[in-house]
Amino acid sequence: MSRVVARYDENPAVVIWEVTRACGLACVHCRAAAVPKRNPLELSTEESFRLIDDVARMGRPLFVLTGGDPMEREDLPALVRHAVSRGLRTALSPSATDKVTRERLNELKTAGLHRVAVSLDSHVPEMHDAFRRVEGSYQRTMEIARDARAIGLPLQIGTTITRLNAATLEAMAKRVGELGAILWSVFFLVPTGRADPQIMIDADECENVLERLFEISRGARFAIKTTEAPHYRRIVAKRSGRPMPSEGINDAKGFVFISHVGDVCPSGFLPLAAGNVRQNPLAVLYRRSDLFRSLRDPDRLKGNCGRCEHRRLCGGSRARAYAMTGDILAADPLCRYVPEEAKEAVGS
Repeated sequence: MSRVVARYDENPAVVIWEVTRACGLACVHCRAAAVPKRNPLELSTEESFRLIDDVARMGRPLFVLTGGDPMEREDLPALVRHAVSRGLRTALSPSATDKVTRERLNELKTAGLHRVAVSLDSHVPEMHDAFRRVEGSYQRTMEIARDARAIGLPLQIGTTITRLNAATLEAMAKRVGELGAILWSVFFLVPTGRADPQIMIDADECENVLERLFEISRGARFAIKTTEAPHYRRIVAKRSGRPMPSEGINDAKGFVFISHVGDVCPSGFLPLAAGNVRQNPLAVLYRRSDLFRSLRDPDRLKGNCGRCEHRRLCGGSRARAYAMTGDILAADPLCRYVPEEAKEAVGS
């Protein structure tokens, strides 16, 4: 099987910017531990414009505005407009609150917004609301999805997999299709922020979910991607026979996260900062920091991840390894795969 070469030493494919941590929800799995009010130390509008310019100089990656809730920032349309003017494909991930009106979505679409992403963690309204800790959150999500379709704004659905919803994966996929989403982004819990490790699925359950996701993908009218479960690529490569990149996107490898105060991290789920954009350009931190460079070197991985023949394509969740072991290079605790090298050692 031929492979497409993809290298991410110089430029990321995806840049996520947490524009604020202010949010009206209090989700049980929130990696940001979002708060009700904005932090006065957030990047200002002018600082934000400079950050956007830096991002645009790095090969024009996909640029995602997240939070907290980005709708808490009054300058959001100006930020979107500036990003689009710099040639960035710009997406938005708001919280399902009353701030996401059709009028504001239309204003953002007019500014050039390419896509809106909303979270849906159960097809059962009561279960979703319990997840988000706000009654009516499910209905608000449905209304946002409807408004996005009505104004022609492409829709993405995000779902965090936990023990609370893993059994309902197929029903969730059906609802994603009914909403007309073009992409289902499936997150696998990392116990950081408010996320409780007690609701995280185990490695066997994770493998089962990934296999079921592949089955769903075969008949879905939307694309499926995983976050913090890069071992999905191993399953896709094995079962599809399609060419896969030789280097998969992972924390710090093709992916970078900027916090609301400008800290540059490998992922929003991996709260270690290489530096801050107020002191150093984003490109310098991404390309030269020891933290990012070490995470881009698959030969530094440990345990089964280090022995695995898929370590360049996958590499395991570095965020989960850190959250659960304190070691960014340790094996991903949510992967049960036994590498060929380990099997041969046992056989000998």
